[in-house]
Amino acid sequence: MVRVSAQAPGAVVMIRPHHFSPNPETAYDNSFQSIAFGRGVSEVAQTAFAEVSQMAATLETLGVQVHVFDDESSANPDAVFPNNWFSTHAGGQIAIYPMALPSRRGERRADVVDLLKHRYRVQDVIDYSGLEQDNVFLEGTGGMVLDHIERVAYATRSKRVSDVGLERFCAHFNYEPVLFEAFYESCTPIYHTNVLMCLGTDVALIGLELISDTPRRDEIAMRLEDSGREVIALSAREIAGFAGNAIELRGQDGTFLAMSRTGVEALRPETRRRVEAHVPLVAFDVPTIELAGGSVRCMLAGVHLSPRRLAA
Repeated sequence: MVRVSAQAPGAVVMIRPHHFSPNPETAYDNSFQSIAFGRGVSEVAQTAFAEVSQMAATLETLGVQVHVFDDESSANPDAVFPNNWFSTHAGGQIAIYPMALPSRRGERRADVVDLLKHRYRVQDVIDYSGLEQDNVFLEGTGGMVLDHIERVAYATRSKRVSDVGLERFCAHFNYEPVLFEAFYESCTPIYHTNVLMCLGTDVALIGLELISDTPRRDEIAMRLEDSGREVIALSAREIAGFAGNAIELRGQDGTFLAMSRTGVEALRPETRRRVEAHVPLVAFDVPTIELAGGSVRCMLAGVHLSPRRLAA
């Protein structure tokens, strides 16, 4: 019998872009972005489309329910990262988030929410997007890493996560906020928490050395250990290789950790051994998508809702 965990969804939403390109507006605070040297715009877009299509097909082969939506607009360069604008929660709730950058606000789409309402039991949709008018931002499960079991929301302080936004979400959804500061290469704030850490059912991957305040770092490590997980500290090099940007999913044969090929290859042998002692690793080739500064976790919006029994 396949183990069910609140931390590992068995369904996801993916957005397949037709005009993918790294977003110049987000580059100001995203140190993980890079430039596609020697590659034309059309080639980059076609390769990104193929990477998303192949990843979705592989996930379905593994037994994950994948809801794929196409984005044919050239106005949404980061549409491939839907986990930033919405999240779903057990008990039938959907949250819609305020996005820091105007170029990302057009990614929100009613047809995704409509499908979730049709296929799953949705009781309430809480829309925080109006907070953008007050410069209050919270970019979903990019800005937060949620411990669905212990009800804790971990978040690095950045321009994309406002204290007020985090507190508002936690009050509505009954999470305890744990806010901290983390920096890449000593001076640049980590733009999204989900490039720094990944929480599975039995394991926590986190770039502890990037958390600047030592007492806070020790406190977070202790909190994660107290949750019953093995805490695996990722090095700055592993974080730079997107090894922290992973998500545990539930397939037909049990749970597995979805991570990019880049991330898996960045893992030190001992780190990989410790991870695989708890959960199998499945690698996905998404190097073109990673040019935009996000990887596998960013590409997947987990569905934590109860499915409806639909008529044939």
